[in-house]
Amino acid sequence: MFIVICPGIHAPELTQEFVQGLNATSSHINKFLVFPTHDYAVLSPLHILQFLQSQLGDPQQSSPAVVFIAFSAGVVGAVTAASLWQSLGGQVLALIAIDGWGVPLFGNFPVHRLSHDYFTHWSSAMLGSGSANFYAEPAVDHLTLWRSPQNVSGCYTKNSQPLLHLTAADFVIMLLEQYRRGQGSEVRG
Repeated sequence: MFIVICPGIHAPELTQEFVQGLNATSSHINKFLVFPTHDYAVLSPLHILQFLQSQLGDPQQSSPAVVFIAFSAGVVGAVTAASLWQSLGGQVLALIAIDGWGVPLFGNFPVHRLSHDYFTHWSSAMLGSGSANFYAEPAVDHLTLWRSPQNVSGCYTKNSQPLLHLTAADFVIMLLEQYRRGQGSEVRG
């Protein structure tokens, strides 16, 4: 399983910190493919698709399963790129949208939202979310959720009901572990 990271429009160092925060939390070695964002290409599903094909080859030729993790503006390109990858024969296990406020989530795969505050969580859910989601509590600023997921406490919700407090990194790792084990149906939306 590969984890495709689609950052937003920000300094690349923040994405490096995000990946480090996840790796510090996980007991597994994760295979990350980070879409290089030098400009606004992160908004383009076709650029993301070309990147995937250059890294993983033809999706019809037994390419590995992927989970997309996208942040902010990166959610715009990632949601359509995931659908395109799947339509070409690739296996998309899930899309994890981090602070993709105002971006409709759709696809024939599970989606999950992480939000930097409750308002963003609540208002974004109207545009699509899965059964398992997360919001920061107490609220943090937008970039902190991406830069330091291991330091952001919040609430894991399932079917809109708060279940437990954990960090954003713990929530993402929990999802990745479930998809890695093939138990994604437990967290499907």
